Amino acid sequence: MATFLVCHGAWSAGWAWKLMHPLMAARGHRLVTPTLTGLGERSHLARPDIDLETHIADILGVLKYEDLRDINLIGHSYSGMVATGVADRARERIKQLIYIDAFVPRDGESAFDVLPESVRAQRRSGASSSADGWRIPPGPMPPDTPPDIRAWCEPLRVPQPVKTFEQKLAFKNGALTLRRQYVYCQRKSADDRFRVFYDRAKADGWGVHEIDSSHNPHLTCPAVLADLLTAIAA
Repeated sequence: MATFLVCHGAWSAGWAWKLMHPLMAARGHRLVTPTLTGLGERSHLARPDIDLETHIADILGVLKYEDLRDINLIGHSYSGMVATGVADRARERIKQLIYIDAFVPRDGESAFDVLPESVRAQRRSGASSSADGWRIPPGPMPPDTPPDIRAWCEPLRVPQPVKTFEQKLAFKNGALTLRRQYVYCQRKSADDRFRVFYDRAKADGWGVHEIDSSHNPHLTCPAVLADLLTAIAA
């Protein structure tokens, strides 16, 4: 049995991985999907000072209090930032780091730093024009998201505190030497902000994988993703 700990994407929460739980259990694995502070069922805790370090601390707390070891740590989308920070701080508990269509920051980079300028400006504008000036409104779901999945997810997606995108990640233990994998989702619009990380991972000799999915394979093709994660764990 392998254990997978998920750091979910922006505006999302642990609930978004609901379809994956029975599939991973049927394959003999444990899937842990905590929700980051200020999102999902923890949205009542949202406040302007929530930042990247808050979300890193969330996952470090799960590792500690659930006593998780030898885990496959997943970072999806925005939470490539979170998973990288967790991997830096808790290397002894992590078997490998798996990025799924995710940001892969270098030391000293923020999520805004690794986004295209047009997207960065759009998100800053969205936060500044929100009612209280610090919440980034949810981005659109991929256009090929099935209608039933969209109807389930869209009412549950909530704004993201802007400091989670603004704060720069600071490595505390030097360069990462963990085994790393990158899963690239092939179905993209013209704005493909993740290809650069996939190409870098390939050049750096990571395990690299492509999946015929848009940005959220845990929602649009969960069985395919479950099979791929099983193969990666093996």
